[in-house]
Amino acid sequence: MTAEVEKKRLFWHSRRGMLELDVLLLPFLEEVYSSLDEEDQARYRRLLECEDQDMFVWFMQRGEPEDPDLKRIVRMILDRVQPD
Repeated sequence: MTAEVEKKRLFWHSRRGMLELDVLLLPFLEEVYSSLDEEDQARYRRLLECEDQDMFVWFMQRGEPEDPDLKRIVRMILDRVQPD
């Protein structure tokens, strides 16, 4: 799969239909994803397999993923919009 086709596929998977998720995931995909290393790109793809309700809880900081890989990518996305 070419990089362009993959990015388009990820774009559609990143569109969740929940504004709170869309405003975090879509800009991250457009502005950051291509600069991530292969492992973090895989973490992002794995995140997209999660349920919207779980992601909402994580991104609203009402809980954290138990999986350390998912916790890492959630933190990366949050840090982008909430720098220390």
